[in-house]
Amino acid sequence: MTAVLLDIHDGWAELILNRPERKNAIEGQLAQAMHEALDRLAPEDSVRAVVLRGAGGAFCSGLDVKAFNADPPAPWKAGFAVLWDAVHNQLLASRKVLITALERYAINGGAALALAGDLMVCGRSAFLQVGEIGIGMAAPRNAAWLALRHSEAVAARVCLMGDRVGAAELLRLGIATEVVDDETVLARAQAMAQAIAAFPAHSVQAVKSGMRAATMQMPTGRWMEACAKSDAFSQGGAIQQVGTHKP
Repeated sequence: MTAVLLDIHDGWAELILNRPERKNAIEGQLAQAMHEALDRLAPEDSVRAVVLRGAGGAFCSGLDVKAFNADPPAPWKAGFAVLWDAVHNQLLASRKVLITALERYAINGGAALALAGDLMVCGRSAFLQVGEIGIGMAAPRNAAWLALRHSEAVAARVCLMGDRVGAAELLRLGIATEVVDDETVLARAQAMAQAIAAFPAHSVQAVKSGMRAATMQMPTGRWMEACAKSDAFSQGGAIQQVGTHKP
């Protein structure tokens, strides 16, 4: 089964994390499939907006601890961090509007993906959790996205407490764009993508690129690198400690 699905529609697309049996947890095959899907999307100038969502009614439970701790180690494990950084750099460099459809939860590594969205539609019962602080890890990719789009006060609320941040609080903090009934999250995110798909492609690209350039004022790769400069992360070996949500 393909770990990431790419559905291209008229002027917009859906990027679907497709490991519902593992609550769309992240591992090497999903990372590689995500990298390939983003490579395919990049030159598609007719695609103005992309809905990022999870299959099976949940967004993403974080890194797949079972896959990372497999004995013997999976062949992809040694290169995972580099590949996953490449995925986030692809998202940073994209000129398409990314819309996160946050159903149920986005945890740790999944939260970083959710925070990559330019817009976020959040279900009323959904939550986002950056819990690395409680398991002895830094959260560089979460920090990178929060620093790009929010104040340090917002980042502190999300990263330093390590708790679940519910939909209402996400909206108050300005992280969520809209909060809707749980059963309408996908429909609303798709409607937003369709609305953006009706705009001229060059104007969508120009506005998105201008916003990002004004904020970053540095090459894409340097942004993620700067946010990863912490002793806890650079010491390595911490990936195996990352927990996933157990619903």
